[in-house]
Amino acid sequence: MNLNAYTRYERVYVQGNPEGGPLRGLVFAAKDLFDVAGKRTGAGNPTWLQTHNLATATAPAIEKLLHAGATLSGKTQTIELAFGISGHNIHYGMPLNPAAPDRVPGGSSSGSASAVAGRACDFALGTDTGGSVRIPASYCGIFGMRPTHGRISTEGVVPLAPSYDTVGWFAREAELLERVGRALLDETDPPPEPNRLLIASDAQRLCDPEVTQAVLPWIGRARSFFEYVYDVEVGGAALADWTACYRVLSGREAWAAHGEWIDSVKPKFGADVAARFAYAKTVTEADFAKALPMREAAIKRLDELLLPGTILCMPTAPVPPPLRDADDATLERVRMRTFQFTCIAGLCGLPQISVPAGFAGDAPVGISFIGARGSDAMLLNFVRILTSPVEEQSNG
Repeated sequence: MNLNAYTRYERVYVQGNPEGGPLRGLVFAAKDLFDVAGKRTGAGNPTWLQTHNLATATAPAIEKLLHAGATLSGKTQTIELAFGISGHNIHYGMPLNPAAPDRVPGGSSSGSASAVAGRACDFALGTDTGGSVRIPASYCGIFGMRPTHGRISTEGVVPLAPSYDTVGWFAREAELLERVGRALLDETDPPPEPNRLLIASDAQRLCDPEVTQAVLPWIGRARSFFEYVYDVEVGGAALADWTACYRVLSGREAWAAHGEWIDSVKPKFGADVAARFAYAKTVTEADFAKALPMREAAIKRLDELLLPGTILCMPTAPVPPPLRDADDATLERVRMRTFQFTCIAGLCGLPQISVPAGFAGDAPVGISFIGARGSDAMLLNFVRILTSPVEEQSNG
């Protein structure tokens, strides 16, 4: 199976700690935004590759995994500068979605999701700014974790919008997702148990009917773990405003990160990525300042909902993965609908895990669990227990 998941311009292989560790014997890949000492970071664009020097140090997130015993087997494809969630890259092609070969794999961590779903590695690192781990995980039928913003260092990672950028990861099993998480998060203590579940009614209403039907059994399964379960409106009509707010704030940061380079070298971008940077260039400081109170309102609302021990449950994406040959207009409509879901954790800096929830027709869909800031270990442990066989659940 030709996944087209790995970059082809340079071989990257780093042996893990020979003395072993909790990830000994496992093989992982890393999105081509992560620096590896002595290697080139391509960020999904040939001009970036040509205009940047070899990395002088390895990203701390990769170093932690190597120290834990895992071996880095290569770099994976990404959308140019991580600015998109479909998986398209005009320079290097689109990675395969092994779970649905006629569908897009999702982006921008498309190569990492494809490599894990296609069993080319045990787990993989990606980045998530506006949904770039959560959406590929949902589309490819695997587990994907976006941690609390700032919990894992983004040093040595090409930025997009630093106030929203996170280092995330993919795995095929919840047990491994948690094991990798404990290594990255430096978690050693037993996590607390959640005691309250919220079901996002407004998110369910925004889904295509086949997505809602696919996730209902998992919502029922999650309900059975809690004594206190409530249906809530997370944002209601404000979700559209939060999406617009995220677009303004992240756009301003994206241009601050890369505008000077873009104006200087004039790289060739795909039409979709070029359009996003063109928009980002137009966002003024006044626009940025005007959007900030909306972000604060979103944070306040989620802080009210996510009391200690609380988990919010919602579909990861409102629609199944689009077809690989979908036109740009269709992909952009899907992107904007999807941001109404992904902006919740993104704007508020919250941890979120996407769990494979079966299929809508022939396309994978995911269900997500969101916790309060800093509740990463609790979420990981809950998802492992939720998805484990019944006979294992009594053993925690």
